[in-house]
Amino acid sequence: MDFRASHRYAHISAKKARPAADLIRGLDVNRALDVLSVAQTRGAALFSKVLRSAVANAGQSDAVDVNALVVRDARVDEGPLIHGRMRFRPGSMGRTNPIRRRTSHIKITLSEREAS
Repeated sequence: MDFRASHRYAHISAKKARPAADLIRGLDVNRALDVLSVAQTRGAALFSKVLRSAVANAGQSDAVDVNALVVRDARVDEGPLIHGRMRFRPGSMGRTNPIRRRTSHIKITLSEREAS
């Protein structure tokens, strides 16, 4: 059985959040939380919150041992650009460049460890 959690429209670019996803993919939940607590990036803090939410979702089911969960998939997809009021910054040769505020969608999928 799979358990999911996501944070959509997170105010961080996908490029900056993906290294945190690479750190925890394939680890068990307790080890992943330890790794994220040591990593000092904003992406790691966001992934920690989403991982705790996925564990809480799994904890709703009585048949699941929360300590036996594994991070099956951790992914970061690009979200829409936030333009707000179209703001610009100076560009080369007297031109203007728009300010592109990037967002991302953070998704985590947990599954139970196979008994071997």
